[in-house]
Amino acid sequence: VQLQASGGGLVEAGGSLRLSCAASGRSFSTFSMAWFRQAPGKEREFVAAMSWVRTYTEYADSVKGRFTISRDNADNTLYLQMNSLKPEDTALYSCAANTAPRPSGTYRTSTRYDAWGSGTLVTVSS
Repeated sequence: VQLQASGGGLVEAGGSLRLSCAASGRSFSTFSMAWFRQAPGKEREFVAAMSWVRTYTEYADSVKGRFTISRDNADNTLYLQMNSLKPEDTALYSCAANTAPRPSGTYRTSTRYDAWGSGTLVTVSS
């Protein structure tokens, strides 16, 4: 599976952005998906994840209540709606997919995901 993230940009604090992650290849609807981000000089961190059946979602505490993860299995696309953005949300955002039948790790661990897309840069100005 190939993943391509888009939708990043420059936004003022308090603004909103919607990231998209287009997937190509097999069986998107059976993958659990996630967003991670990496700020300059920092390690990659978990942002949000969704199970393949869309009944389970998980968020980092830092984005809970502001970000919403969703997916459209008909269009093979994962979304991240980001509201009330803060300067500390500035980072390169990447989408990831777990395509393995028995993944290891929790939804929050990067090792669970075996397919990664290119990132899209989000910059939030104060």
